[in-house]
Amino acid sequence: MVCGGFTNTQPAMPEIQAIADQVKPQLEEKEKKKFPIFKAVEFRSQVVAGTNYLIKVQVGDDDYVHIQVFKSLPHANRPLDLTRYQTNKTRNDKLESF
Repeated sequence: MVCGGFTNTQPAMPEIQAIADQVKPQLEEKEKKKFPIFKAVEFRSQVVAGTNYLIKVQVGDDDYVHIQVFKSLPHANRPLDLTRYQTNKTRNDKLESF
């Protein structure tokens, strides 16, 4: 890991799935479609004035999206924010900053 950069890619854990679940409605609204599958597969994180998460999410048999979510510091009391996303990804696409 580079100081200030994203961590290495790690398998998603329940906390990451919970983050993905919370921003799922934001993605569905932006894409104007529902995702019956929304399984966090892997992630990277970056500590800033809060935390940025890059998360690879399975949304179909071999259809994935990469989402970037910002989690503010606790004292800010702000909801999770879907800041960026990329569609049409595959299981083998690297999870990289975008």
